[in-house]
Amino acid sequence: MAQILVVDDDAILREGLADLLAEEGYAVVQASSGTEALAMLPGLEVQCILMDVQMPGLDGLQVLKAMRREPACPPVVVMTAYGTTATAIDAMKLGAFDYVLKPFDIPALLAVAGRAAEAGARLKEAPKQAPLRAAPGGQLLVGSSLPMQELYKAIGRVAPTDALVLVRGESGTGKELVARSIWKNSARADGPFAVVNCVAIPDTLLESELFGYEKGSFTGAQQAKPGRIEQAAGGTVFLDEIGDMPLNVQAKFLRLLQERQIERIGAPNPVPVDVRIVAATNVDLERAVREGRFREDLYYRLKVVTLWLPPLRERSGDVPELACALLARQAASLGVPNPGIGADAVDCLQKLEWPGNVRELANLLQTALVFSDGSPLSREDVLRAREGERAGARDSKRAGSRPFPDGPAAGGAAPMAGNLAPGAWAGGQARAAVPADVLAEAPQDSLASQALPAARDPFAEGRAAGDQAAGPGSDLMPARKALEAMADAVLASHAGSAFDVCMDAMGRAVVKRALELCQGNRSQAARLLGLSRPTLLARMERYGLKVETRIS
Repeated sequence: MAQILVVDDDAILREGLADLLAEEGYAVVQASSGTEALAMLPGLEVQCILMDVQMPGLDGLQVLKAMRREPACPPVVVMTAYGTTATAIDAMKLGAFDYVLKPFDIPALLAVAGRAAEAGARLKEAPKQAPLRAAPGGQLLVGSSLPMQELYKAIGRVAPTDALVLVRGESGTGKELVARSIWKNSARADGPFAVVNCVAIPDTLLESELFGYEKGSFTGAQQAKPGRIEQAAGGTVFLDEIGDMPLNVQAKFLRLLQERQIERIGAPNPVPVDVRIVAATNVDLERAVREGRFREDLYYRLKVVTLWLPPLRERSGDVPELACALLARQAASLGVPNPGIGADAVDCLQKLEWPGNVRELANLLQTALVFSDGSPLSREDVLRAREGERAGARDSKRAGSRPFPDGPAAGGAAPMAGNLAPGAWAGGQARAAVPADVLAEAPQDSLASQALPAARDPFAEGRAAGDQAAGPGSDLMPARKALEAMADAVLASHAGSAFDVCMDAMGRAVVKRALELCQGNRSQAARLLGLSRPTLLARMERYGLKVETRIS
């Protein structure tokens, strides 16, 4: 049983809130002040804390700051009747799990408490941390898969030489990290490492950036300037996206590779240079040569040593290691504590597709970390970051654009109404909720007065019996036609989001109906739906459903 600490100087509100939480199945401990809460906390095993801001002595924000100094501080939900911008920002900066206003929206408060308790339970679990392995030279190329082990061996062999290296692989696989590993393990490790992205620099400037120019060689050239290759003398130059290098620059680059000389723009004589070249591309160079976009002689000159970097889909077993390493790196970069990552989140990451490879994984983890509640990242954190939901609307997908005919306006919740008499559960009738704009467009004769039997699943029966069973003579046909009409209208009017619109509409209808059948009893409704209580409460908050409950 999850334990929650309630901290509030208002005894009536504190005890009423404790009673409400106890009815929800939580064990509740009470403290009447921040000082008392700080004294009690070391001896408690609480999963979360609900704490008022305005209290005599230490206020809630001061207590929160003191609690957050402890490494195992449970999630803290701040409660206040003074919803100022400064208070909200200060609470979240200090590490509050969430922030709720008085008077309470009970379902929303219970949903927040449920999420906080779940986060607190995860905090007590040892986060899944995979050992990190660095590539030769200490550069953090992460992965223990066979393709990565072969890559490490190749880096170890080629790095001590001065051979030209071409790194090939899809975008986001980490080609620059391979180049840095080669540099770090070479005899030129004490020299500079210059990165030149051939796509980032405009074609008209790339030649002067690479090779430099003499004074007066063009308008604005008021003094001579050495190029990046010349500036990296004694070191290594990494030319990224070389497959997109303009043809006119390719000719001068070929001279560099063959003769170790460059020609500054406007210079009468070539300039010798001592650099090592590591190039990279995600372009199909063979096709580019056939199409005349890449010089054939340069292509063969680059193929001295080619290292292939595998895409993430070919080394999915490295995802746990990568996730832990990238999360630590992102936390250090953002200057925030590393919360670790839960086993369910790692499992979710391994099942997802990563067309953007390691870069996409790193970006997702950064997003999840920014909006983390301080507990180890969970599957829900991963999916929320993946879907790109708006900050500040954790469980309200597309807030302010609810496609429900009787749904609340943005920022409001519609109370539940129309509780059914006992016995209605077994034989009651429920009509599917359809978006208002869909109702306006769908054929009305297919939607009018069509009821779905509450205890039957038309989809399941249709799948089991086949299309013939749901033919013209079937009692499922009207419901099926209504759903098909809704689907046609949604597909026509919500291109790009049709699936989410339909799922949200049906989800809200099912949750609302279950609450009506259970006469507002959330525990019974959760069992009927096969959901946990916190999940049901989160769904109610997301769909704007409200069961009137008062603290007396």
